[in-house]
Amino acid sequence: MVNCCGLVSEKNVPVPLKSISVQLQVQDHVASVSSSLQYINEEDRPLEAVFVFPLPADAAVCHFSARIGEQEIVAEVQDKQSARDQYDDAVSSGQQAFLLEESDQSSDYSSSVGSTSCVRVSFFRPASAAGVPEVSSASVVPYTLSLSVEVRSSDRISRLESSCPLDPLEFLDAQHTHATVNLSAGHRFDKDVELLLYYENTHQPTAVVEAGAAAAQSGSLMGDPALMISLYPEFPADVMSSLASQGEFIFVVDRSGSMGCEMHHGKDAQKRIESARDTLLLLLKSLPMGCYFNIYGFGSRFESFFPQSVVYSEDAMEEALRRVKSMNADMGGTEILRPLKHIYSQPCYTDHPRQLFVFTDGEVWNTKEVLDLVKSQVFSHRCFSFGIGEGASTALVTGMAREGSGHAQFITGTDRMQPKVMQSLRFALQPAVDNISVDWTVPEGVTVEMLSPPISALFQGQRALIYAQIKGQSSGETEGAVTVKYRLKDQPATNQLQFTLFITYETNRAEVMLTIHWLAARSVIRSLELQDRAGGAAGVENIRSRIVELSVQAGVSSVHTAFIGVNKDSRQTVKGPLLQRRVLTERLKQRPVAYGAPAKMSRRAAPLGCSSLGSRRCAATKAMQVDTEPCIRKRSMMVASASASHRAEPELQKDPLLQLVSLQKAVGCWELNAALAGVFGKTEDEVTNHRPAQVDGSVWATVLALIWLYSYKLDQQVEWQFVAMKAASWICSQKPGGLSQCVCDGNLLLGSQLTEDTLGI
Repeated sequence: MVNCCGLVSEKNVPVPLKSISVQLQVQDHVASVSSSLQYINEEDRPLEAVFVFPLPADAAVCHFSARIGEQEIVAEVQDKQSARDQYDDAVSSGQQAFLLEESDQSSDYSSSVGSTSCVRVSFFRPASAAGVPEVSSASVVPYTLSLSVEVRSSDRISRLESSCPLDPLEFLDAQHTHATVNLSAGHRFDKDVELLLYYENTHQPTAVVEAGAAAAQSGSLMGDPALMISLYPEFPADVMSSLASQGEFIFVVDRSGSMGCEMHHGKDAQKRIESARDTLLLLLKSLPMGCYFNIYGFGSRFESFFPQSVVYSEDAMEEALRRVKSMNADMGGTEILRPLKHIYSQPCYTDHPRQLFVFTDGEVWNTKEVLDLVKSQVFSHRCFSFGIGEGASTALVTGMAREGSGHAQFITGTDRMQPKVMQSLRFALQPAVDNISVDWTVPEGVTVEMLSPPISALFQGQRALIYAQIKGQSSGETEGAVTVKYRLKDQPATNQLQFTLFITYETNRAEVMLTIHWLAARSVIRSLELQDRAGGAAGVENIRSRIVELSVQAGVSSVHTAFIGVNKDSRQTVKGPLLQRRVLTERLKQRPVAYGAPAKMSRRAAPLGCSSLGSRRCAATKAMQVDTEPCIRKRSMMVASASASHRAEPELQKDPLLQLVSLQKAVGCWELNAALAGVFGKTEDEVTNHRPAQVDGSVWATVLALIWLYSYKLDQQVEWQFVAMKAASWICSQKPGGLSQCVCDGNLLLGSQLTEDTLGI
């Protein structure tokens, strides 16, 4: 099994790398990367090697070539089975050949490349994250890195910065929309290559038209002009400071056998399922009134608390808490695709953006299919994922958050789950842009066909790229317009963008890039692949044929095609026995880091050498760093015994904070009773006797709860912040008299000195 990337022999030994050369082009919001990797063949005979090239899920290969001796062979896209047959025939007859395939279950690419000295891979992706070369552990590495960057933008470029020394940025036009820069010579591989690109008009929507390929048939996607709209709404500070009261919150909890394992090996360690139950208690108590919610448990099968999401109320919350108490790690293996499909098959509620929280401690065999499914719903929901323990698949956890525009968290060692989950809840409660519409104004004879799926919601930090194909011919007019409308917290916004319908390429450009066309084709292919994976539907063969047709036409990869290259010009066959081996490759797993957070690169030999730029259109755009250290973890499975699965479950309230939270009502208040008094270390009579005469019992109890939280649990505020906000809001809605005296008496009872402002009332 191949556990490293780069060029690898059949014995899983990396072929020595000599140099890495990376050319990066950023066109508005799209990054095109071309990586050339030079290897030294130290074998004494020709031997089929395997080239492993991990890529982000949203990237696609558009070029692959290999130099064998002095001959460079450029691959072409073909139907996968045909490509495999052609490769086998070529190798069997002693010809030089190679085959590059996209994994069916991950975004990795692997290739059998023969006696190769240089490999060149080009790929493209939306410019929102970056992959950087791995770093060797040696103090002096035996290879070099060169990196050249070209930026073209419809917006003015402010500057470009890096964590590594760069040559001076050179602007090639007076408008500062075209620039080049190189990585300074002598990179020592002692730090990540990180690029930060700054634009001036961060949130201004843009519309960019790209001419079709001259050789492509008119009327086809590659032959017609393609248009890309970038939408990156601004979320003002006053909007973000207020939390949304709407939303549909779905909590999906792994209940496989391994969730019965302990969180860590220390003293008094909780079981993972117990920590999940405590976390669900906090989540349920923190939800706003009027939202929708549901809870799913999954393993080899899945079940939900309610047939569909229900309105958050006292009765619904209490029913959910009753069922949470009985949740056990008793559902077998880990199969998350079926519950996700079920969730996504249910319609969203109007004005209630869907927020998905996924908790898992394992890995799945069909990671790619899961990630593709999440990505297909990116504009109808947001996905927050949580990896529990060392066995959680980082490819799955970080991938779901990335494709669902959410946030990933890992809970390992002695980490507490609750604070990390509540941080993500704050993100989920922030307002979202909705009611998004796109309208076209084009001359007679011209039509615009949307290639992107509809967008129902956009969240802070999320950019939408919308692709369209311009069809037909205009008798005279050359200008068109697109009107983009959306709503943010009941405030409408309208942007109208002008664009030129038909353009020609600059004659001085040596190489014509069809990046927008490639991305548009990739978007259509991904949508078709999702339909294909759904299976059982009529016309599946037609869908696959369409995928292959579009993939071949555009020259971009898909799960049903492969890049095949055969040296047909060589008159000599490869000398010596060529050993053909089918080598299984496994996706490299990343270390547990929060998605979007900086992560130090692993230091290993045989680096991948693919570098791209993250250029989110924000005030300070930071390229995400990805740790590619292989962390192959085996899930620890535990089969619960019959006696354990039927034993009486302990109460959720294991500490005073959880006990206090468990006593809060859905509306945010507490009732005055002995259980609440016990949390304060008082008797019910003591608490009752100190109540001001003019203050209602529930108001008094709720004020005391707030005073206790701010006085004795301030270090855990991230866990109870929403509980406190609900309580303060409820108190204000009651408009009680004598509130100042109530706070004063509460301070006296609990030994505190807090003000009404501190409590938020």
